[in-house]
Amino acid sequence: MNLLKTTWLAAILMLVTSMVQAADLTIEITRGSDRATPIAIVPFADGDELPQDIARIVSDDLERSGYFEPLERSAMFERPTSSDDVRYGDWRALDVRYLVAGRVSREGEGYRIRYELMDISGERRLLGETVTAGRQGLRDAAHYISDQVFEEITDIRGAFSTRIAYVTSSGVGNNTQYALHVADADGRNSQQILSSDEPIMSPAWSPDGDKLAYVSFETERPAIYIQEIASGRRVRATSFEGLNSAPTWSPDGRRLAMALSKDGQPEIYVMDIGSRDIRRITNNSSIDTEPAWSPEGRSLLFTSDRSGGPQIYRHDLRSGEQERLTFTGNYNARARFAPDGEAIFLIHRGGNGYQVARQDLESGRLVTLSDTGHAESPSVAPNGTMVIFATQQGGNGVLGGVSADGRASFRLPAAQGDVREPAWSPFLN
Repeated sequence: MNLLKTTWLAAILMLVTSMVQAADLTIEITRGSDRATPIAIVPFADGDELPQDIARIVSDDLERSGYFEPLERSAMFERPTSSDDVRYGDWRALDVRYLVAGRVSREGEGYRIRYELMDISGERRLLGETVTAGRQGLRDAAHYISDQVFEEITDIRGAFSTRIAYVTSSGVGNNTQYALHVADADGRNSQQILSSDEPIMSPAWSPDGDKLAYVSFETERPAIYIQEIASGRRVRATSFEGLNSAPTWSPDGRRLAMALSKDGQPEIYVMDIGSRDIRRITNNSSIDTEPAWSPEGRSLLFTSDRSGGPQIYRHDLRSGEQERLTFTGNYNARARFAPDGEAIFLIHRGGNGYQVARQDLESGRLVTLSDTGHAESPSVAPNGTMVIFATQQGGNGVLGGVSADGRASFRLPAAQGDVREPAWSPFLN
C-alpha cells in the first residue's frame, strides 16, 4: 500500500480493526429477546417441493427482528392451511399469540401463494392475501409476507424487503482483491457489483435505492464515485488532492456530505450533486469525518477528535451552530440517526471493546446493544428496528446484527472474504 493510502487510513481514526476471512454462514440467532411475541409460522401446504421454504424465510425474518419468537416446527401438532382449519384453543395451549398459515400452487411459469394471519387470543383472521411470484421470486414473496405480518401486528412498516451493501477483501498483500456486494436484507442473493485490486470503502445508498456512493482507490488515490446498481453506470463525483471519504446522501438525494482534506485537515463538506458545488461545513484544526444526515436534512452528525478523542458532534445547517452529543467514555464514532431522529446509533468503546450503542438525544443516555468487542460501521434499518454492523466472530469476519433495543442479536451470511462496512438500503417500494 502506498504512502497516500496509508496516510488516508490512519487519518480516519475511527476505523477499528481489520478483519479476517469470512465463512459461508447461515442466519444465526445469537441472542433472543425475552419480550418477543410467540408466533407460529406453519409450513405452507404443497411447499415441500419448492426451491425455497417460504414459511422458514418468514419465520427467520420475524425472529431476526427481535419482536417475535417463532414456534419450533417440531412443537406443531397440526398444520392448518387456512383460517378455517385453525383450532384456536389448541394453539392457545402452546402459548401462541399469532399464527400464519398458507398454501402454494403453481400458476403458469410461477407460483400462487395464499397466506393468512390469525389472532389466536381473539380467534379471528387479521390478514389474508394472495401473492404471485415468478420462478426466481419466491424469496422476494416471502420477504413481502414478512413485511405485511410485521406491520399488521406492530404498526411498524416491515423492512425485510430491503437490501444491504457491504465490502469484502480477499487475498494477501499485492494480490488482495476488493469487491462491493449488494444482497437481500437477510444476507441472501448476494451480487457483486464492483471488483477492484484497490480498496473500496464506505458504500452509501441513495434515498431512492437506485444508486450507491462509495470510495475507491482505483486511481491510486481515494475518489468518491456514484454508481447505478441496475446498470452499473457510474461517475466520479470527487477526486480532490488528499482525502475524499465517507460520502452520505441527503434525504432529498440532491446533496452528498463527505470528508475532504483538500484544504488541510479532514473537514466536513456538502456537495450539490447537480452542480458539483462544494460547501465547507466544519473548520477546525482537528480531524472531522463520518458525516450523517438527520432525517429531515437540517443537520449533520460527524465524528471529531477536537476534544482529545473521537466524539460525536451535531452541526445545524441553518444556524451553523455545533454541539457535542457524546460524553460517555473516550471513544464514540460513526454515528447514524434513528429514522425518527430521536436517537443515534454509534460505535462506543467501553470495558468490552468496541460495541454498537444507542444514545437517546433528549436524555443523553447511552446504552450498549451488541455483545461483541469488535463492532464497526453500524447501519440502521429504515424502520429503525434493527442495526447491522461488521464484526469478528470465532476467527471469522461476519455481518452482525442487533435489535434496536439490544434484546436480540444475529449474524448474517455474506460473500467470501474479509467483510466490512455494511450499509442498509432505504425502503425500496
